[in-house]
Amino acid sequence: MFQDDPFLMPRNAANARLFSLSKESGRNAAKYIIKQFPQYFDKTFAEPNVPCLMPEILTPQIEGLSEEALKERIHLRRVKESVDLFDQLVQAGTPVSLETTNSLLDLLCFYGDRESTPEKEEKEDLEEPGVNASEQKAPKKQSQRGSQSFGPRWRENNNAERIFKIMPERNAHSYCTMIRGMVKHGAFAKAYDMYIDLLNERHKADVHTFNALITAAPYLKERFLERWELAKVFLNHMTQQEVQPNLLTFNALLKTLRRCGGVGKSMSLLVIKEMEALDIEPSLATYDHLLFIFYKDVDSYPSGIISEVLDDVEKRSFTPQDPDDANFFATAMQACCDLKDIKLACRLNKAMEKGDNWKFLDVDRSNAYWSKFFSLLCMMEQIDVVLKWYKEMSPSVFYPTPKNILDLLQALDAANHLEVIPSVWEDMKQLGFNRRHDLLEELLSLMSREQHPQEIQLAFAKCAEDIKAAHEQTGREQPPLEWTGQALGGVAVLFSRAGRTQDAWNMIERFQQINRIPTDQVMNEFLNCAKQTNCPDEAIKLVKLAASLGLPSSQRLKSRTEKEFELSEKQKKTLESIKSDSDSSDSDSDSDRD
Repeated sequence: MFQDDPFLMPRNAANARLFSLSKESGRNAAKYIIKQFPQYFDKTFAEPNVPCLMPEILTPQIEGLSEEALKERIHLRRVKESVDLFDQLVQAGTPVSLETTNSLLDLLCFYGDRESTPEKEEKEDLEEPGVNASEQKAPKKQSQRGSQSFGPRWRENNNAERIFKIMPERNAHSYCTMIRGMVKHGAFAKAYDMYIDLLNERHKADVHTFNALITAAPYLKERFLERWELAKVFLNHMTQQEVQPNLLTFNALLKTLRRCGGVGKSMSLLVIKEMEALDIEPSLATYDHLLFIFYKDVDSYPSGIISEVLDDVEKRSFTPQDPDDANFFATAMQACCDLKDIKLACRLNKAMEKGDNWKFLDVDRSNAYWSKFFSLLCMMEQIDVVLKWYKEMSPSVFYPTPKNILDLLQALDAANHLEVIPSVWEDMKQLGFNRRHDLLEELLSLMSREQHPQEIQLAFAKCAEDIKAAHEQTGREQPPLEWTGQALGGVAVLFSRAGRTQDAWNMIERFQQINRIPTDQVMNEFLNCAKQTNCPDEAIKLVKLAASLGLPSSQRLKSRTEKEFELSEKQKKTLESIKSDSDSSDSDSDSDRD
């Protein structure tokens, strides 16, 4: 997917997504240029000329006012030109056949009476605009929480409605196209009214129209039970009209049950049994809806549903049959995380890697899937297994999120493997997480909590130096990070333990600049560092700072300095002056009270 040049490879999830969008944008730009300037792309130099390998003709070839010219523009998906030509034919008194008018309705209903674009054509996955155009799965993708996202909304009295009203005759296809278009673009009440008109005209709907109406049921009724009852009405009408249900019919039922509360749990398994009775094999979308229905409430997890689903999924390599197929693996992994069941997650991962199942995960879904999986690994697995997965997955399979890094740090802490933190910090810099306060403070807290061997302390001090540089970094793109007392203290402790006395003192001096008070741990670690490096002057400065801040530990620090350092006479007098200043201030306060 990415270029071989390491400089061009994305460093984090945001850059990877931007890279993918840039590639898609480039393709759409190329299609736009070809569409706008077709005269520059009509040369055929190939000998022999192979028609199927030649560029598609995107400009109308038939001129004049005729039904054939209208058919051609419908085939080329030119919405506005098709409507204008149809109106000219009607005004000229030229009859337009019912088949051609229905093809125009297909085009208008599919695109919502708006001009087609390359982005829409790819996103909607249209096969033919003139034949069964509105048989595509409409409405489109439903999000994990059950909210439905629509494209352009259905406009009142648009061209589709206008042309439908002036049609001299209408057949079942005309009504079905309008119903599917209205559902696709969010006009549910209009779609239901159109279905009633279809019944009054004694026409029969096709299976795709019933699928759309079943999907619209949650938007036509308020109460959960009423939604299910309306869906059953459509099912009964299918039986009366002898319309055979297909896979998308049952998926539409399950999608409706997602929005039916407790009714969904009681009825969804009956839907699955009915599929089995009709020998209809479920798709991934079927399982996705089922898992959503049973696992959307944290406190009411059934034990066997997801295991039975995985028993079926593990046996098959799936092909796309429903737009919601792509949601299954992310939904199932979320259920595994909520259940905290690592065995189920590993089974799911093996099923995902079987055959072409991995193709259901695009860039965004893949990152979400692996992010949840890795968080579960950090929570439930041994640290050796976690690190093995981490090295294999990052960044070749997914880019860790800030939560993943936080989970990894907590797993390292629980397993007492803090020596791995420097390598994790290098990854954080690559991922662009070196400016996140929550991660920086967690990292500093873990590194500064306990004393480690000198080699590890030196590595920790190098991390602290990078964190200090991130806080001091200035540039046009990013403002410098604000120091917090916890971050300052952590960096000062790490410098002190590595014997970097001057760097540690520079950090301690910053406490006054940001109006914070250093902790006793910071003061003690710096005094220990001054002792190891034999710097009594630094110890005296520390005592002065503690006295000026009025810290309760100032007297103890002074006593330690007198006992643990070999002080010259001048240095002893300096310490005495600190003491006398303190005493004088005490005596002044006593006299004031008297």
